[in-house]
Amino acid sequence: MDDKKQAEELASQIERWEKQILEPHLSKHPESKPQRKTSSGIEISTVHFPRLSQSDYLRKLGFPGEYPFTRGVYPNMYRGRLWTFRQYAGYGTCEATNRRFKYLLDRGQTGLSVAFDLPTQMGYDSDHPICLGEVGRAGVAIDTIDDMERLFEGIPLDRVSTSMTINSTACVILAMFIGVAENRGISRRNLSGTVQNDVLKEYVARGTYIFPPKASLKITTDIFSFCSKEMPRWNTISVSGYHIREAGATAVQEVAFTLANATTYVEHAIEAGLDVDEFAPRISFFFNAHNNFFEEIAKFRAARRMWAETVRKRFGAKNERSCMMRFHTQTGGSTLTAQQPLNNIIRVTLQALAAVLGGTQSLHTNSFDEALSLPTEEAVRVALRTQQIIAYESGVTDSVDPVGGSYLIEYLTDQIEEKAKEYLEKIEKMGGVITAIENGFIKDEIEKSAYAYQKQVESGETTVVGVNRFAEEYEQPRILKIDEAVEKEQKQRLAMVKTQRSHRMVEKSLKEIREAALAGGNIIEPIISAARNRVTLGEICATLREIYGTFSEVRT
Repeated sequence: MDDKKQAEELASQIERWEKQILEPHLSKHPESKPQRKTSSGIEISTVHFPRLSQSDYLRKLGFPGEYPFTRGVYPNMYRGRLWTFRQYAGYGTCEATNRRFKYLLDRGQTGLSVAFDLPTQMGYDSDHPICLGEVGRAGVAIDTIDDMERLFEGIPLDRVSTSMTINSTACVILAMFIGVAENRGISRRNLSGTVQNDVLKEYVARGTYIFPPKASLKITTDIFSFCSKEMPRWNTISVSGYHIREAGATAVQEVAFTLANATTYVEHAIEAGLDVDEFAPRISFFFNAHNNFFEEIAKFRAARRMWAETVRKRFGAKNERSCMMRFHTQTGGSTLTAQQPLNNIIRVTLQALAAVLGGTQSLHTNSFDEALSLPTEEAVRVALRTQQIIAYESGVTDSVDPVGGSYLIEYLTDQIEEKAKEYLEKIEKMGGVITAIENGFIKDEIEKSAYAYQKQVESGETTVVGVNRFAEEYEQPRILKIDEAVEKEQKQRLAMVKTQRSHRMVEKSLKEIREAALAGGNIIEPIISAARNRVTLGEICATLREIYGTFSEVRT
């Protein structure tokens, strides 16, 4: 029987089942009749049926490790190598964060992920008046290469992969990291890891931007160019849907806006003279994992397929690795509740399992107490053990793409792709991502979704266990508090550096950065030189502010 006849027979049998079996049942049980939807508003039928012909199967799914990579970027996936267990950490002093790194590595973590405080993310030194009360709070404070040295003391940088969640100041943090490694005799070519370097999402979701978008894109491209030549094992960007989702976006919006940003980075790199196959293999992604289990799995599959198609068809990539979407996942911070915080362990487990079934390359599992404070060691250990139990006890790593062929998964994958493409077409028609940022379109769409979700929670339409249903009194767990002495200590260290360094070399370094920026040249090597001369992060960023200016949001 050919495909057409099979499809007709199946359609006939579906119609028979719906009329003779399903409808009589629903008439007796009307309470089960209301339409179900995912968090993106995708309708879920009572049951789903085969959707793909054999030709569609090869075109849309194919095989693991082959274009379009829907079923995973590697042929053997976790049967050959597990994802990287990469717990996000950073708070207080460099020494405190270093101890947390070593604690996690001793307990089976396989890669580091660094959280920086807000002053570091915004390009200010710890002694700047604007930073009062923020030093070491949301992450670790880094002012100079000395701080970076303390942060990684005793950690073999050529053997441990390091991810750094830093964007506007990514060029400075990367330079300091390279400086520390080379001071230890480790070649920059042997460093592996990721610098997030995704500043476009800062304008719509997170707010830690400094320069106008075009200047930020120029710095991003400088990092692409530098790393493609100097750091072959380094991921030059981690295009982040995570923070877009945390701001209130749906799964569809997370895919659409992330891919729109990624496409913009590629366009600007090509305009700067880079070949897509030189830098695209080192582009990575960073996604969120939320509670709607099947939608989240499908989201990862849809994003992989869409990116592969974009890089091959739009940008003409010839290298298969250019089309591979490799991504890190973090479980949803915004889904955690301060009420009944132990419930968060179950939420994180479901989210982590969705990420694994979706084919993630590395994973951070949030700690159950993060809605209350920075995580304690006990909470971090439980989060790490959650990953390890999934990896070693659940059996989900035994088969490549164990959910492949699920009728519901394939339906949701197609729906997410279709709806995400509608957003991409809108952004394209209005002139691209920069225009969509400047006119507020993307931010408005995210805010509308966040508002709609909050209304659903408040009305009870969406259940949050322990918050709007099954609420009860609970005992607050022990939380981690940052000592106010951290800020004083960091300022004292910074003052000491400023008195001990060569002021002549500082001025020389800042002049070289200024000249490179004014000439439109690549600024990374001058910043590495400045970091070695103990020029501070704030001094480097102040110099770049003079050249590039700053961005102020204008809303109409």
